[in-house]
Amino acid sequence: MCHAISVSNVVGVVGSWLSREAEVIAPFDEKLGIPIISYSATSPDLSDENAYPNFYRTVASDFVATVALAKLFIRYNWTTCTIIYQNDAFGTGGANAIIKAFNNSSLTVSQMIVFDITILSIDGDLKSLLINAVTRMVIVWAESLYTSLILQEALDSNVVGPQFTWIISNTISLNSFNQTFYENLIGMFLIEPSVGSVVNALINTTLLDVAYSIWQQYEPESFPGSMDVENYALFAFDATWTLIQSLQQLCASKINISSSCWSFIGTSYCFDRHFINSKLLLNIVSGTEFLGVSGPIQFSDNVTDRITGLYYSAKNAQSSSNGLNFVPVLEYFHPSDWRTSIKENIIVWPGKTLTPPSDRALLEGINLRIGIIESIPFTMVEKDIDPSGQTTIKYSGYIIDLIELLQNKMKFIPIIELAPSNITYNEFVRRVSTGVYDIAIGDVTVTSARSEYVEFSIAIFDNSLRIIMRTTSNVKTDLFSFLKPFSRNPW
Repeated sequence: MCHAISVSNVVGVVGSWLSREAEVIAPFDEKLGIPIISYSATSPDLSDENAYPNFYRTVASDFVATVALAKLFIRYNWTTCTIIYQNDAFGTGGANAIIKAFNNSSLTVSQMIVFDITILSIDGDLKSLLINAVTRMVIVWAESLYTSLILQEALDSNVVGPQFTWIISNTISLNSFNQTFYENLIGMFLIEPSVGSVVNALINTTLLDVAYSIWQQYEPESFPGSMDVENYALFAFDATWTLIQSLQQLCASKINISSSCWSFIGTSYCFDRHFINSKLLLNIVSGTEFLGVSGPIQFSDNVTDRITGLYYSAKNAQSSSNGLNFVPVLEYFHPSDWRTSIKENIIVWPGKTLTPPSDRALLEGINLRIGIIESIPFTMVEKDIDPSGQTTIKYSGYIIDLIELLQNKMKFIPIIELAPSNITYNEFVRRVSTGVYDIAIGDVTVTSARSEYVEFSIAIFDNSLRIIMRTTSNVKTDLFSFLKPFSRNPW
């Protein structure tokens, strides 16, 4: 880029593709005094006009995306989620924006999981992290390449569908996965920026025809056909058109200058150059307003973001004759709300059901290993010998009744395991953290030491100790008895 600027009069940049690149390029372009207009860098950090005064974008900021995401959760009565994000400007910025949007909507993020893009791996045991979480909603904020790697690890660990509902933020090829995983991928959601034509909103069709004509004229081998053009290509054209219009207005304006409207001051070396009409050009870009190929274009006065024509599409992973595809099911118009897609496709949820899932872990049909410990009257153990000499063990008591009650309500399959008679309560509790039991139920005291490696429910039995006394007959107390030694007669 430095070389290109040194040998030619570059007066603006369309790009960059990635947020982490934009955070580096934007300050460099600021020094040169030229605008940078991105079509895909969505990090909320780039919205700061003080930090990036020469940065603009025709794609919506992730602030908008996360507000749309929060409204999707509200639509289906979900309240909490796990976020998996890549550790760079795009990932951390998006994750922080989700937390902010969720807090504003009284939703919660139960845990944050990092995908390290340097070693291409999850930080921790993904299966353990997801299974032990209270939520079954997983949001992935990562680029397409990293999203595919994250999903493959999740599929290998059996923590995708139907037990979990995954929502991803970048499109991936579902057919790149082994066909044995297709059943697990059905029901996944993709939330991505959209354009006006997709959501039946107003666009500049005349400009769009010209854009396609130019594309086919200069790069016919890369033109995919008008029906298969990606949204980001349309954002890129609007970014380019924004810059072209701004430069035309700059050169046509009646400014009293002796030099060309394209002139720079300084040497030919890029770090010593500065665009003469920088301030005027940036003001023109900020005031740009037109109907573009992606929708209406207008920029905010106090942030770098586009503030009109902000649309999102929710797509659902469904099976088809050619494998798995993302099918549009919902549309979002900022700042309003989600609505059914104009194509009115049904939503297929994980497990191939038409019923929206719960965001909480459900135990229906799940084998649950329950540890119990003999302790009268909580758990009593009796050996029953039948006439043939066969011995069976029967359990009774308060704990057994509680397990039966929970089973009837939650529909899990209890596998009751009696702890050895010589086991200590500390060892009994430890068996939950080591995975011997899924849960343990007994007359266990909550201590700070035990709370470091397991979690306790609220108390299931009030075992308060009291002093027992005999009752006595009621004694009538005369409040004036202290006066009885005295007499009213004088002496």
